[in-house]
Amino acid sequence: MYFGLAESYQISYLAREINSFKKLYPDLRYHITSWDTSQVAEKLDKGLLDFVVLAEMPDTSKYESLIFPETDSWGVVMPADVPLAQKESITVDDLAGLPLFCSGQSWKNDIPRWAKDRMDDLRLEGSFGLVYNASVFAKEHLGYLLSFDKLVDTSPESGMVFCPLTPKLETNLYLVWKKYQTFSPIAERFLKQIKKSFGKKQTSGS
Repeated sequence: MYFGLAESYQISYLAREINSFKKLYPDLRYHITSWDTSQVAEKLDKGLLDFVVLAEMPDTSKYESLIFPETDSWGVVMPADVPLAQKESITVDDLAGLPLFCSGQSWKNDIPRWAKDRMDDLRLEGSFGLVYNASVFAKEHLGYLLSFDKLVDTSPESGMVFCPLTPKLETNLYLVWKKYQTFSPIAERFLKQIKKSFGKKQTSGS
């Protein structure tokens, strides 16, 4: 089986399902790659992947999907010694004019849902495909990272903090596959297992 994954702490749900499934089928072979949403969707369309995990609502005319059990919460990752780190939550006013780091996909699709007509007040300093790289730049006081919670180490010893956005901004995560896709028998069995595990939070076609 071939998986393409967006970044989220909820990937742990998928990892647990694969681990459980591998105990039933020890000879299972699978391959994991990580890209942003647009890249994994393109590879799914080309038949290079069996399943992808997307951080946006999939096109129900092309795909079937399962929604992950939780949601990802947005916030700002920044050094603990900057003034904004003392706030309980971050508003658009707090970030206006500051250098910001964010994935290109999220800057286009997610952040506008939060900033609304204030989007022009926000300044994208740089876009990153990998949140770790962006966190390194944030740690060096080069900008503020807009990210999901739980992707960057913000433990007390890390020198970094995560502060949620207000109003709250959340994103759902989806396990996605092509409509009418012909799976291998092992992939069919895996899909049956994960449907049962994820329960009724299905978004289409199952």
